Amino acid sequence: LNGVGPVAAATPTPPVDGRAARRRAWARTREQLADFWRRFSKNRLAVVGGVVLLLVIIMGLFAPWIAPHDPTLPNFRNRFAPPAWMAGGSWEPPLGTDQLGRDMLSRIIWGARASLKVGAVVISFATVVGIFMGLVSGYYGGWVDVVIQRLSDILLAFPYLVLAIALMGVMGPGFGNLILALVYKEWVTPSRIVRGEVLAAKNVEYVEAARAVGARDRHIMWREILPNTFSSVIVVATLRVAWVILMEASLSFLGLGVQPPEPAWGSMIAQGREYIFSSWWLATFPGIAILLTVLGINLLGEGLRDALDPRLRE
Repeated sequence: LNGVGPVAAATPTPPVDGRAARRRAWARTREQLADFWRRFSKNRLAVVGGVVLLLVIIMGLFAPWIAPHDPTLPNFRNRFAPPAWMAGGSWEPPLGTDQLGRDMLSRIIWGARASLKVGAVVISFATVVGIFMGLVSGYYGGWVDVVIQRLSDILLAFPYLVLAIALMGVMGPGFGNLILALVYKEWVTPSRIVRGEVLAAKNVEYVEAARAVGARDRHIMWREILPNTFSSVIVVATLRVAWVILMEASLSFLGLGVQPPEPAWGSMIAQGREYIFSSWWLATFPGIAILLTVLGINLLGEGLRDALDPRLRE
C-alpha cells in the first residue's frame, strides 16, 4: 500500500547498457593482453625466436619484391660463383650461385615461402580436425572415444617420416598430396591435447551449471569447454609448425615434396650435397635457413607455453 508491495515489485528493471558491457569486456581483453605481453617479454629467447620467425614470414610473404633475382632463371656464365666475402665473389650474388648460376639468396627467400606455406596449411587443417576429434572423443566417451583413440594409436605406431614417404610414394609428388600426407597423421597430437583438456573440464562447476539450465551438448562443447583449451592448442600448434617444416624439407630432400622449379630448402640441400667439398654454400645456406627457422619457432613456442600456462604465473 501507499506505493509499496505489489506496485513496487512490478517496477521494471533498468535495461542493460550494451555499450558499457562491451567497453568492460574490451577493457578486460586489453588487460589480459597486457599481462600476457608482460610475461612473454620477460623471456628474451622467446622474443628473439619471435623476431626470427617474423623475419622469415616477411621473407615468405614478400618474396617477389624482396628477392633480387628470379630464383628459377639460370645463368650458365656465372655458375658456382662463391659468396661475396670469398675470393672471386661479388655482392651481386651475395650468397653465391648454384650449379645453374641461380642466385642463392633469391632461392633461399623463395624457399621460405614454400616451407611456411606447407607448415601453415598443414597445421591449420590438422588443428581443426584434431580439435573436433578431441572434443567428441573426450566429451562423449564410450565407443566413440575407443574408436578415435585406437585410430590414433594405429597412426602413432608408424614413424611419421616413413608413413609420409609411403603415402607420397602411392599418391605421387605434388603440393596437394604433400598436404594430405602430412595432415594424415598430424591431427593426432592436437586431438590428444584437446581430449585431455575436455576430460579435465567436462565435470567442473560451470559445465554442470550449463547442463542444469538445459544447454545442449554442442553449446557446452563449443562455448563452455573449447575456449579453455585454446592456450594449449596454440602452444602445440606453434611447436608443430617446426616439425612440419622439417618433414617438408625431408620429403623435398628425397624428391617427394615441393617439386622443381619451385625452390625448397630440402631440395636445395639435396642438389648441393654433390658439391659439398667444392661449393659448400649450395647446401650450407639452406641448412642454416632451416636451422634458424625451426629454432626460432621452438623458442617462440616455449615462450608462449610459459606465458599462457596459469600454473607458471606469479
